[in-house]
Amino acid sequence: MPVKRIDKTAMPERNAKQRARDFSEVNEGYRYEHALFEAERCLRCQDPVCVEGCPVRVPIDKFIHRVAARDLAGAAQILRDANPLSSICGRVCPQEMQCEKNCHMGARYRPVAIGHLERFVSDWAQGQPLTTNGQAKKPWRAEKVAIVGSGPSGLVCAGELARLGHPVTVFEALHAPGGVLRYGIPEFRLPNRILDAELDGLRRLGVEFVNNVIIGKTLTLDQLFDEMGYSAVFIGTGAGLPKFMNIPGEGLNGVYSANEFLTRINLMQASSFPHVDTPVEVGKRVAVIGSGNTAMDCVRSSLRMGAEEAMVVYRRSEKEMSARVEEYHHAIEEGVKFLWLNNPVEVMGDDKGWVTGLKCMKMELGAPDDSGRARPVPIKGSEFVIPVDTVVLAIGTTPNPLLTRANKDIRTTKWGGLMVDEGTGETSRRRVYAGGDAVTGAATVILAAGAGKRAATAIHEDLVKEAQPV
Repeated sequence: MPVKRIDKTAMPERNAKQRARDFSEVNEGYRYEHALFEAERCLRCQDPVCVEGCPVRVPIDKFIHRVAARDLAGAAQILRDANPLSSICGRVCPQEMQCEKNCHMGARYRPVAIGHLERFVSDWAQGQPLTTNGQAKKPWRAEKVAIVGSGPSGLVCAGELARLGHPVTVFEALHAPGGVLRYGIPEFRLPNRILDAELDGLRRLGVEFVNNVIIGKTLTLDQLFDEMGYSAVFIGTGAGLPKFMNIPGEGLNGVYSANEFLTRINLMQASSFPHVDTPVEVGKRVAVIGSGNTAMDCVRSSLRMGAEEAMVVYRRSEKEMSARVEEYHHAIEEGVKFLWLNNPVEVMGDDKGWVTGLKCMKMELGAPDDSGRARPVPIKGSEFVIPVDTVVLAIGTTPNPLLTRANKDIRTTKWGGLMVDEGTGETSRRRVYAGGDAVTGAATVILAAGAGKRAATAIHEDLVKEAQPV
């Protein structure tokens, strides 16, 4: 019997100095031999608790067993049936806090690299020739479903409903589908070609995409139901409204919300300016406020946009940081500086209205607050100024209220999240469902995907009670 490998197979990465100045993908992906070695580390558990840690319930044990058996087509089919965004989730999901956290191998050694294997199999599948003629499948049910928003929750909901035979249309407010996957995640983490391949897969399932339509403005929910004949609507509009600190100087030139900064770079391709029309002004010294994955995306993007020095400013310590460990380590390797226990209190500017510095106050940690993390406490008289040209606020987002303002019958929480039934995702309006960041606030891609999948099941079960196949 072969000896079980103990060490986790490392992900090949590009050289840090080279990758910090371009937007090509950092992780190079497993090669075939890497995937086989890593799949052999799986213990073949009779109780695969890793599956319980996956919000979309991918049969992790089964697809890894297929990899170990050198049946990549079988592994790809298992992934495709469970998650239409597997090549995306294999890149951006926090597996270390979900499926891999539950892995029995992690009791004594490092857990199996489930995410790396998911990415490998999905990328392999994307590289294979189509087994169909490329034409979209025709739905076999009469009940049409409208999806509002093309982020992860909407895309997964759309894919599940199409697979169940429903005609599905995804309405996207922007000029290209993908939601936060396109505008919010840089190409060095999630290349557009990967997203586009997953979208093409949904089109082959029969999903239709309509861009430049804002539900609540261009079209109303009533029009979707009464005039266009949709039987149900799923709202996956995300949390695209940025938060600000409300400190002096936030209106100066050179201050961005993370949403604007990343949207200009990712969706509007500002990295190719002046060959494209959208610029983004990035100075020599950039400060990003926050410590989540979005903050890491912003600070690493600023280096690629030409910043000579890029830093993260955070009021707590490294221990309370919310970013993935992998993204943090990549940032360090690329030269990002971290100013822990510093809270910005003012953005400084010159007489022409441009940023010149960031005034901060040193902090110390006190007792835990409502989030469970140590509360940052100001140290009196500790103010100092960091010379910077650009400030990016990456301190969180909330749902955009446009749709709910136009539909008063949809109940929301005090902070603007849509209120839904936990089991089905149905809102206070009959046959209007919701999931993802529009419900929970800013969270992860895979949690949003899980909400979309649960809602799709509930929508299908509700609709088929009263309707018949075409």
